[in-house]
Amino acid sequence: MMIKKSVTLIFILFYFCGFSQKVIDKDIESEILETTRNLKIYLPKGYEKDSLKNYPLSIVFNSEFLFDAYVGNSVLFAAKDKAPKQIVVGITMDKTQKKDTYFDIESGNLTEDNIAFYEFVRDEVIFYVESNYRTSPFITLVGTGTSAKIISHFLKEPKPFINSYICINPTFSDYVGNQFQSFNLPKFKKEDNTFYLYINNATSFSLKKQARIGELQKGLATIEMKNFNIINDTIQTSSSVSAISEAIPRALTKVFEIYSAISKEEFDKNVKDLSPNDAIAYLENKYIEIQFLFGSDLGIRERDIYAVEKIVLEKENGDKLREFGKMIQKIYPTSPLGDYYIGKYYETGKKYSKALKYYKISYGKMDPADPNADAFYENILRLGGR
Repeated sequence: MMIKKSVTLIFILFYFCGFSQKVIDKDIESEILETTRNLKIYLPKGYEKDSLKNYPLSIVFNSEFLFDAYVGNSVLFAAKDKAPKQIVVGITMDKTQKKDTYFDIESGNLTEDNIAFYEFVRDEVIFYVESNYRTSPFITLVGTGTSAKIISHFLKEPKPFINSYICINPTFSDYVGNQFQSFNLPKFKKEDNTFYLYINNATSFSLKKQARIGELQKGLATIEMKNFNIINDTIQTSSSVSAISEAIPRALTKVFEIYSAISKEEFDKNVKDLSPNDAIAYLENKYIEIQFLFGSDLGIRERDIYAVEKIVLEKENGDKLREFGKMIQKIYPTSPLGDYYIGKYYETGKKYSKALKYYKISYGKMDPADPNADAFYENILRLGGR
């Protein structure tokens, strides 16, 4: 286990060396806080080159110690194709009076300073970043301790606009259950969007804190909404610091799960028992949602095409091959596979001239150096003599 953690840290440090020069320090005047606050803004590699691409936005509280860890993980996840590249903004907290997030622990209520900081994030920080940088609609808030408590209050917004709420090692009051009830979480069901709430417990916490978070997680576990994903996590560790280092990648894995290629778990849970039509629709909707949420025009990963291919070929005598091909053409027009499957559909129906037409189009989209090019050309040779 120690070796695994060390390797992860080495990867993160390696990627950190690569992103350090891309962090912009920006001081903004806040009318709400009546002072100047520093923002650290990380722009992902390639941001300057592609003027049309948008990126999901992550806002990290406690930037003095959480920003680097989150950016390092975000770069690593993007490099492994497990998450989109992100714009990450770190907010420097009030270091002297700790008034930004230190709430009334007795009542659990936010102080006037807490409310001002909340409004600063909502009305000034997000507005500034969205006005000056190319962000997609997907917004994540990340915080730890009392900052996680402030983040949870964004759940009460009448019109939800935050997509993921990552509450690491959260500090709550004894009244946290009542406060979450007041947030009216069922309202999220009405939204045509996707949401994530991550809350971790840890064996390093005091027994009282473990019990408080455990009761909240127990209550949250009873909530069932298709578009509101609750991630109740428990980290086995003897240190709250190591809990933070583990929580970030665990949260990212779940929050950006839809972005990743179809895993065996996802296939077994959501795909394998579908009809061809439903499997095609599932794949199409997955990539449409990736495009909408994250601003990432991926086309369709070939491994995901092949994951659904077996269902389309084996069920209903392959009658849905044409629909499968058209879906690929629509979302991934440069791929030869869309035309290939349409050609295969026509060949199965013994309409050889139409099949040959689509096989030729398919081959024409391929790089001659592609090791699969010869196999695609054999389709043309096979039907060309008919």
